[in-house]
Amino acid sequence: MRTILRTWWPLAASWLLMGFEGPAVASVVARMAEPKINLAAWGGVVFPLSLMAEAPIIMMLAASTALSRDWISYVKLRRFMMRLGASMTLIHIIIVATPLYYVIVRDIIHAPEEIVGPARLGLYIMIPWTWSIAYRRFHQGVMIRFGHSLKVGLGTLVRFSADATVLAIGFFLTGLPGIALAGCGMIAGVVSEAFYVHVTVRPTLKNELKPAPAAEVPLTTRAMLDFYIPLSLTQLLMLVANPIGSAAMSRMQLAIESLAAWPTAGAVRYITGGFGGAYNEVVVALVERDRSYRPLRVFAVCLGVGSTAILALLTIPAVSHAIFARLMDLADPLPTFIHRCTFIMLPAPAIAVFQSYFQGIILHSRRTRSITESVAVFLGVASAALIGGVVWGRITGIYIAMGSFILGEFVRTLWLWWRSRTVRRELRARDAAAWAALAESPEMAG
Repeated sequence: MRTILRTWWPLAASWLLMGFEGPAVASVVARMAEPKINLAAWGGVVFPLSLMAEAPIIMMLAASTALSRDWISYVKLRRFMMRLGASMTLIHIIIVATPLYYVIVRDIIHAPEEIVGPARLGLYIMIPWTWSIAYRRFHQGVMIRFGHSLKVGLGTLVRFSADATVLAIGFFLTGLPGIALAGCGMIAGVVSEAFYVHVTVRPTLKNELKPAPAAEVPLTTRAMLDFYIPLSLTQLLMLVANPIGSAAMSRMQLAIESLAAWPTAGAVRYITGGFGGAYNEVVVALVERDRSYRPLRVFAVCLGVGSTAILALLTIPAVSHAIFARLMDLADPLPTFIHRCTFIMLPAPAIAVFQSYFQGIILHSRRTRSITESVAVFLGVASAALIGGVVWGRITGIYIAMGSFILGEFVRTLWLWWRSRTVRRELRARDAAAWAALAESPEMAG
């Protein structure tokens, strides 16, 4: 349990700091000119589309943690990461710099006309986003693989410091529009963290990865693609949900207010789910050790209970008002929207923990297709609920969107539980044999 905690807490701290980016951006933009327009452009168009362009490289962290066992595997995976990062950056440029932008934003997302122009400016600024994150997540996986998760947490501190610095300078010393400042802050953060990771991973590569013995079965290109393509599709499907949610909210009651509140509500969900989200790489890194299955399961239960209790604090009206109305200075009715969403989100932290637990076990087995299946299930359930909300049309959009996503995540977790049952039986049998061998050893007998 001490090993699990030592591996988990720096990663959880990293998730939390990344989660604070959204509220920090919203807090600054809310104090600038036309806050609702700029927040809606950021949360309804810029951030969802940037995440979609980033989607295929999100799982590079898990892939690197699982596969960077020796130098040859690292070089092969690094080459793949660089090509994928370049390709997705090119797609981002094509979207924002061609008429395709208006097809997506006006015709598909159906964004309110007043946010179309500001959102395009934000997307131009976000062009370096995908490649920087690809490089950073790939090398973070190497550090986690060799037990340096604390360096990952410190990297996120560098990122958040760069965010905060740019936001402060932009707010006090420039006349940038809110959407431009939001994009500049985010890009400063991810580029700074990528540079930090580039520097800090060098000793690990030189002293630990290069001398590591070559894998008994070399990592082939086919094996790498068979492992990674389902994971890439997983995140692409997952992040398609964000524009679908934006499109649905744009067609429901109080569209601009819902889109403006969505980034902060999503950040609350991300922060409180980060305790569980960070657990995925912990399971991947540790489950291969003998006698690890039960401690990992017990830790997951404790983590689910604790993270749910933290989110429950935000359902208290006084706490919610102090954070969203006073500290973040969000305009009415955004604090009320977000407070009500916290009740809808209550199951989310525990769901995130057990998703990571079951998903990490599946990654250990390298049978990644079932992870893609689970996301397809999520997308189907969430989309059906969103369509139902649009057709009904009597409830404010943000409540339908949040409820649809939570329902989809719950069903996804059930799917992962079902698909991981064979691997879990194998792990239980492995650990039972390891405990029996330990009990029969001369040291225990003595």
